Amino acid sequence: MQLAAGQLEAHLQKGLRPLYTLHGDEPLLVQEAADAIRAAARAQGYTERSAYTVSGAHFDWSSVLAAGGSMSLFADRQMVELRIPTGKPGKDGSVAIQQLAEQAQGNDSTLTLVMLPRLDRATRTGAWFTALERCGVVVQFDAVAREALPQWLAQRLQRQGQRVAAGEEGQRTLRFFADRVEGNLLAAHQEIQKLALLFPAGELSFEQIERAVLNVARYDVFKLSEAVLGGQMARVQRMLDGLQAEGEAEVLVHYALSEDIRALKRVKDAMQAGRPLPMALREQRVWGVKERLYERVLPRLGDTTLANLLYSAHLVDGIVKGLKQPGWPTDGWQALQRLALMLCRECVGAQTQRFT
Repeated sequence: MQLAAGQLEAHLQKGLRPLYTLHGDEPLLVQEAADAIRAAARAQGYTERSAYTVSGAHFDWSSVLAAGGSMSLFADRQMVELRIPTGKPGKDGSVAIQQLAEQAQGNDSTLTLVMLPRLDRATRTGAWFTALERCGVVVQFDAVAREALPQWLAQRLQRQGQRVAAGEEGQRTLRFFADRVEGNLLAAHQEIQKLALLFPAGELSFEQIERAVLNVARYDVFKLSEAVLGGQMARVQRMLDGLQAEGEAEVLVHYALSEDIRALKRVKDAMQAGRPLPMALREQRVWGVKERLYERVLPRLGDTTLANLLYSAHLVDGIVKGLKQPGWPTDGWQALQRLALMLCRECVGAQTQRFT
């Protein structure tokens, strides 16, 4: 069965199931969930633990099956942990995991914990993952969205008896904190723990957090396009500076920006040919957060604007590959910045028109 991440704590208080699967793209949240399951298991007598990591095509699955199906030699109950860092167990692994899942049903002496990275839709519909879902509890951990990060930070501070000021001052503090740790949840956790060591319980001022919290933000090039489409100009500038400092490839940043411009143009053309917007978005494989952003900006982006953006993306493609273009910076990052902010300004204007 599927269980929401926020429900795991209450679920564990009611008792343990023999099989748990944790997957997602936030290692901190997956690790914390695994620690919570281990703690609950120890409290219920699962005192012996064995761990296996699938390291390649020649992994010995028989040892995992033997551990999962055997009684503990030294304790009444045992825990078996299986990590699959790639999320791809292979043909033999698929068969073994299905067998492991069946073994777990009704087995009170062994608790099995499977840990996986973020899985795509095709993998989640595979036979081995379906077996884990059918026979046990599956919990997915998604990345904390940027807009949700200030609240996440506030909740973590509250756990250690600390808080920020009420009202706008506190929101400003949390936004500043989020800017410093965006895209790096493990480092955010460490910075929160540091605040507990530096300051007593109670209210933290903006100045205290400004002095104490390091800039440990890490930026994802594909999150950049979400910020651009959302019209978040200050965040776009900060992300571009961060990506450049991290040594990200200019061509990859250009690809992310130009792919959005091309998709916007294709969806707009489809709409003008009579396609409903939801259908046009599905045909261009625009899903999730981007789907909502496209819905906001597309109706107000004109053909001339999209054609100009497409031409600019073509020029910047040459610049990041070493060509010079009249009227454009010769530096690739400066050209990317201009392109990103051009699109960002159009998205801001489109959203402003939509609500006027």
